[in-house]
Amino acid sequence: MLECLAQLGGVSSRRTLVRLTSRSEVDRALAAGDILRDARGRYALAQADEALRAAHALTGILSHASAALAWGWEVKSLPDRPHVTVAKNRKIDPSRRRGVELHRSDLHSDDIHVSRTGQEVTLEQCLRSLPFDEALAIADSALRHGVPAGTLQRIATSARGPGSPRIRNVAAHARAEAANPFESVLRAIAIDVLGLNVRPQVVLPGTNTRPDLVDEDLRIILEADSFEWHGSRAALRRDARRYNRMVVDGWMVLRFAWEDVMHDQDSVRSVLIAAVDRRTKVQYLDLPAA
Repeated sequence: MLECLAQLGGVSSRRTLVRLTSRSEVDRALAAGDILRDARGRYALAQADEALRAAHALTGILSHASAALAWGWEVKSLPDRPHVTVAKNRKIDPSRRRGVELHRSDLHSDDIHVSRTGQEVTLEQCLRSLPFDEALAIADSALRHGVPAGTLQRIATSARGPGSPRIRNVAAHARAEAANPFESVLRAIAIDVLGLNVRPQVVLPGTNTRPDLVDEDLRIILEADSFEWHGSRAALRRDARRYNRMVVDGWMVLRFAWEDVMHDQDSVRSVLIAAVDRRTKVQYLDLPAA
C-alpha cells in the first residue's frame, strides 16, 4: 500500500488507491496512521504531516517539493527531508535544523498560503531548483490539478537570475494531459532524445485506445508499465489485446518498468535512441526512388 502510494507521487484519490490495492487495505492504512486524509477523497503519506510539524517547529512554512505535496501535487520522489523556508534574518540553532532542508527568503504575505508557499512561488522554486524530470512531474501535476497554464507561463516569462532558462524549459514542456509522475519522467527522458517527439494521452486514429506517450510521425508508442496496473488476469488479458492491436496496426510499442524509468534512465534513453534510429531508417528506405 505505502509503496503503491509512493509510486503514485505521494498523494492520490481514494478511488485510485482502492482500485490498485483494496478497500480494506486503504482503511487499515488510514486507521494505523500510515496515510492521511487530506481532503474529501484525497489521501497522502504520513510524511506530509511530519513535514508540516517540522515547519511549525521552526516557525517556518513548507516550500519547494514539500509545498508541492501540501498542494496535492504528485512528485517524482518524496523529499528526503522536509523543505522549510524561514525569514533571511532568522537565527536558528544548528541542532534544530537537523532533518530539515532549510531555505531562507523574505516572502511577501501574498506569497504564503496558510502554512506553505503559494502556488506560484512553489512552482517557481521547484522549477528553478529541481532536475528537469522532477520539475516536469510537478509542473504536469499542478496543471492536472487545475493550476491555469497561464500561471505557469507567467512564472516563465518573469523568471530572472540563475535557473531561469530551466524554468522556461519546463514550462514549455509541461502538459495537463500527463497522467502521473511515472509518465512525466518517461516523457522527460524522451524529450532529451533527438528526433523523438511524444505527446501524452493521444487517442489513436480510428480507435478508443489512449497510450501513455505517442510520437505520431514515427509511429512510436511509449507505455509506462506498473505491476499494480496489470495485477489481475483480466487486466493482463485486456492489455495484451490492446498492445497486440497497436503492433498489428503498425505502431512500435515500447514498454518501460517504473524501476528503470526512475533509477536507470540511461538504459531507457538508449532504447529510445535505437528506436528512433530504426524508425528513421525504415522511413528512408520506404522513400520512392528518384
